[in-house]
Parts: sequence; C-alpha cells; structure tokens
Amino acid sequence: MGSELTSEPAFSSEPQGDGLRLTLTGAWTIEGSAELERAGQSLVTDGTGMREITLDLDSVERLDTAGAWVIDRSRDALARSGAQMTYETARPEYRLLLEESKYTECPPPKPHGGNAMVNLLADIGETLVDVGRNMVTGVAFLGEVVNSMVKALLNPARFRGTSIVFHIESFAFRSLPIIVLINFLVGCIVAQQSIFQLQKFGAATFAVDLIGILTLRELAVLLTSIMIAGRSGSAITAELGSMKMREEIDALRVMGLDPVDVLIMPRILALLISLPLLTFLADMAAIFGGLIVGWMYGDISPEVFLGRLQSAIALNTFLVGLIKAPFMALVIGMIAAMEGLATQGSAESLGKQVTASVVKSIFMVIVVDGLFAMFFASIKY
Repeated sequence: MGSELTSEPAFSSEPQGDGLRLTLTGAWTIEGSAELERAGQSLVTDGTGMREITLDLDSVERLDTAGAWVIDRSRDALARSGAQMTYETARPEYRLLLEESKYTECPPPKPHGGNAMVNLLADIGETLVDVGRNMVTGVAFLGEVVNSMVKALLNPARFRGTSIVFHIESFAFRSLPIIVLINFLVGCIVAQQSIFQLQKFGAATFAVDLIGILTLRELAVLLTSIMIAGRSGSAITAELGSMKMREEIDALRVMGLDPVDVLIMPRILALLISLPLLTFLADMAAIFGGLIVGWMYGDISPEVFLGRLQSAIALNTFLVGLIKAPFMALVIGMIAAMEGLATQGSAESLGKQVTASVVKSIFMVIVVDGLFAMFFASIKY
C-alpha cells in the first residue's frame, strides 16, 4: 500500500545567478486539488520580483492536465510580473502536457445590473454596430466573389464546371420534391380561403386572379427561397464550417488555391442557376394546386380557371418572381459562405453558425422581397 501513495505537490527554491530555480516535487494532480492550488499560489509568491526563473520538473512524481494548467498559470502570472521563465524537464510527456494545457486568461463576464433602460439602449447600439460591421464584411466578401467570377470568365480553365453541376444537382434536383409539394399545398390553401371569402359576394371566380398574381409575384419565390435557405444554405455553412474546423481551408491556401475559387464561387453560381428554375416549377405547382381546389371546392372548371388566369396575369406578373430569384440566391449563398468561414474550432461554434446562417438568410430573403415589392410598385411593373 505504501508504494502506491504519492506525496503532495511541493517545491523548493534556490538562488541561481541573478534569478531563482524552483524545483517541483510530489504529485501535481487533480486528486489533491486544494494542495495543488496552494502550491501554485506559493510559486507565484516566491517568484515575484525575480528577473529569471527556472521551473525544474524532473523531480515531479506525477503530472496530469490539472497540474500542468496550474503550473502554466503560475508561469503566466510570473511572466506578466516581468520574469523571464523557462521550463526544465527531461520528460517529453511533461513538455507535451504543458504545451497542450497552456493557460489562457478568459475575459471577465460583463457586469449585470445597472439601469435597465441604459442596458437596453447599449444592447441596441451594440446590435447596430454589429449590423454595420456585417454589412461592410458582406460588401468586401461580395467583391471577392465577383472577382473570382470575373477571373473564371477571363480564364475558362479556372471554371469548375463539374463542381457547379454537382451542386446544381444537390440544390435543385434533390430539393425539387419538397419544394413542389409545399407550393402545391400553399396554392391549395390560398385557393380554398380565397373562394370561401369571395363566395359571400358572388365573386368566386375572382379567386383565380388572386391565386395567379399572389403566387407568381410573391409566394412561390418567397417560399422557395426560404426552403433553399433552410436546406441548402445550412448545408453550405455546415460543409465550409467543418472544413474550417479540420483546417482543410488552410490546407488549400498552402497548396496555392483560393478557397473562394474552389469552394464558394461554384456553390453561389449553382444557387444562381437553381433558384430561378425551382421558382418556375413552384409557380406551376402552386397554380395547379389552386386549379384542383377551385374545381373541387368552387365549381370552377379547368377551362374557366385557365381562361380567367390568362386574362388576369401578364408577362410582367410572371417575370417579377423570376427576377427576384437570382438576387435571393446571391444573398443566401453569401450569408451561408460567410457564416461557414466564421466557424471556430468547436462543434458548438459550428452549430451557432449554422443557426445564424438560416436565421439571417430567411430574414434577408424577406427584406429583399419587400424591397423588390416597393420597387416594382413604384415603377408600376
């Protein structure tokens, strides 16, 4: 039993030239946490005021992560007081443990309390500053993407056609069933509610006008963009974020490749191509859903529905949704890529960035839709 016992963490000090030599002994492990903390504080006390200090770990019986962290914390405190610190140990495992358990000072948490109104205004101001910073970063990132596209146009050998086709399949083809189904169901719901309300005035056929205009101008492109933001935008952020965590993006830079050219530009181009195509199919699905419900629920035959639809809409009604689609695709792709590249080295960070990507993309899609609605209304298009 006696051979299994280890002594408490301790150290001895002796002058060494113009400095001090601290020889650590005993077991610097978590089992004796209280003694470990006291020993760490004593190291700082004895070494304060010295210009050169050597920490000798050769006589340490056992060392774990907690002990290494306490020792390195003491080293950091003495270094900030002006001492020149060096480790001395013949054991490579101790050196590795000290390097991996390196002490980092955490910033103190923000104090709570104070005036509630002042805190609210401060939070609003901080949010506005973050929004402005994100806008500046977004404009700079857009410049990098445009530069990458121009370089690909000027030098077709840089154009990554295979990658673009692969991402079009992922973004458009594989998301087609769910987008068509959702727009079909929304078309059915809009038709049912429109007919139910307009029947009170004997104008059930005017529901066709409402279905056609609302679907082609607003609903189809908006629902499709929101679905793409949640499905493809989150996938882009997760892919780039995991590559950032595994340092694959740094490896691309070491190889002389630009991550914007290799990873981001193909994804954004694929979105720019995919979203208008999906919007067109969403238009057809929503109108078909409205036709079915109008026939079954409002006694509007397909011939009457299509004739009324043809007189209610014009080419500009159809083009409005398609014009919006590429801009929404650009917003979704940029936000997803920026959030992915902002991922730090933890799974928690990746989860936060994916969440932020989806939330920001959906918010900006709605904002862009509102801006286009005001623009088209002002030019009477």
